[in-house]
Amino acid sequence: MRAKVDQFLSRAEQWQAEFEQLRVILLDCGLSEAFKWGKPCYTFQDSNIVLMHGFKDYCALLFFKGVLMQDPDDILVAQTENVQATRQIRFPNLQAIVSMEATLKA
Repeated sequence: MRAKVDQFLSRAEQWQAEFEQLRVILLDCGLSEAFKWGKPCYTFQDSNIVLMHGFKDYCALLFFKGVLMQDPDDILVAQTENVQATRQIRFPNLQAIVSMEATLKA
């Protein structure tokens, strides 16, 4: 799977540096890397935890069961009003990721 994620990152026209930084953080947390739904996906004990993806104005981490996560810093958002369980953390640039690294790891 690493080759597919490497290929995804090398082809990213937008958010490449941000994706690479997020990848380092997620792997440092002991998650396993996979490639699902055309995006880098990070798992723990074969359970999907978080998906990395990009949009026009931000890149994001999408937590599959984000609604169950504690969020003392109020950084998790619902992607749309109809979303039930997933939550995103949105990043407008690389500096936002770097400044949130400790929070993301927690």
